[in-house]
Amino acid sequence: MRWLVPPAVVLLLVVIVRALLIAPFSIPTGSMEPTLEVGDRILVNRTVNPPELGRGDIVVFDAAQAFGLEARGAGLVQTLVGAAGSLIGAGPETDYVKRVIGLPGDHVVCCGPDGRVAVNGAPVDEPYVYPGDEPSSHPFDVTVPDGSLWVMGDHRSRSADSRAYLGRPGGGMVPMDDVIGKVWVRYWPPDRVGSIGSAHRFSTPRNGT
Repeated sequence: MRWLVPPAVVLLLVVIVRALLIAPFSIPTGSMEPTLEVGDRILVNRTVNPPELGRGDIVVFDAAQAFGLEARGAGLVQTLVGAAGSLIGAGPETDYVKRVIGLPGDHVVCCGPDGRVAVNGAPVDEPYVYPGDEPSSHPFDVTVPDGSLWVMGDHRSRSADSRAYLGRPGGGMVPMDDVIGKVWVRYWPPDRVGSIGSAHRFSTPRNGT
């Protein structure tokens, strides 16, 4: 049984690091293209305090909690396999990656008279949206409650984001308590390694940051 000790220690360290500091994730879908592509591997900073998030930041959150999705239960073996998989960024399928569009108190509308998303009456420049996509094919007019976020994918026509859950309890909002962390850097593939950062942060007339 001694051979089990080193792997157990490694898994324990992975769990601790994921829980407290940095978590690796692999991008499973095209909902964040072109910013994040299928197979990209990213590191998420878990030390960021959710109230410090800004509009335009990219976050990972627990959609099972935020959107009331059904998460499959896991036994001991599945838990160990999941912990091992986290070494290469294989997170739960209900961990979603999206961009913050609305902060608490924001009034978010699509589409405005110019066909763009508007936050607090100000149209938003969105160079990150997938080429050819509309800002949103689904109209919405929401006010983000305290302690929550409104999030959208960059590939608007392929993203199940806040818009998709408007009619459910919670109205598509993501409670800040369900945010796992802010996307920090892409570490795979080699030709796309680099910081994600806050390059597309934007401010508005109200609650501007």
